[in-house]
Amino acid sequence: MNDFDFLHGSWDVANRRLTAPLGSGPATWVEFPGHAVVRPLFGGAGNIDEITFPTLGRQGVTLRLFDRGTGRWSIHWSDSRTGRLDPPVVGGFTGDRGDFHGEDTYESRPIRVHFTWYRLGPDTARWEQEFSCDDGRTWELNWTMDLTRTGSANA
Repeated sequence: MNDFDFLHGSWDVANRRLTAPLGSGPATWVEFPGHAVVRPLFGGAGNIDEITFPTLGRQGVTLRLFDRGTGRWSIHWSDSRTGRLDPPVVGGFTGDRGDFHGEDTYESRPIRVHFTWYRLGPDTARWEQEFSCDDGRTWELNWTMDLTRTGSANA
C-alpha cells in the first residue's frame, strides 16, 4: 500500500505532450514546465498531488487511493480548465514500474487510457500516458512527465 511513497515531496516536472492525440490533427509535440507537490494521505494508502503549469496558466490535481480490499490503486485527475474529475485508472506496481488502465472519452469517442509510472531513484521519476481508440490493440503515447525532486516529503 506504500507504492507511491517515493512521490511524496516537491518536484520540477518537464512535460512533453502531443497537441492532437489519436489523429485529431497534426502530430506536434509541445514542451512546458510544471511544479508538483505531493502529500501523503491515510498513512501512505493515498496521496494528493497538486501541479501548476505556469506557462499554461492552469493547475491540476491527482488523487491516488489504495483499495485495501483489491490491493489496487485508483488514480483520479482533475484540471482547472474543466473542474471535472475524470474517470480513474486502476492498477498497481511490479517492482519499480506501475501500470494503470481505465476507460474515458476523447473528443466524444470512447478510449482506453494507460498510465505508466517509473520509479527511477530517490530523486527522479517518470510518468507516461497512452490512449487507445481500438479497444487496446494499439496505443499512442501522448504525454510524458519527467520529475526531478526539489524538496522532501517534509518540506
